[in-house]
Amino acid sequence: MPKMKTHKGLKSRVRVTRNGKVVRRKAGKSHLMSSKNGKRSRQLRKPVTVGGEYAKTIRNNLSSG
Repeated sequence: MPKMKTHKGLKSRVRVTRNGKVVRRKAGKSHLMSSKNGKRSRQLRKPVTVGGEYAKTIRNNLSSG
């Protein structure tokens, strides 16, 4: 069986920390920011961890070997 390839689209969007947590950016910060208030834009700046079974799937897609 051949090695699994890294999902390059996913690699640019998420990263895995040393403890194995998956960190992603929040959506909705690319454009139309003038209509969003300051509190909302500050909250969107912070990265968030992906939890549950979805994180396991992401780690599996990022594994290159």
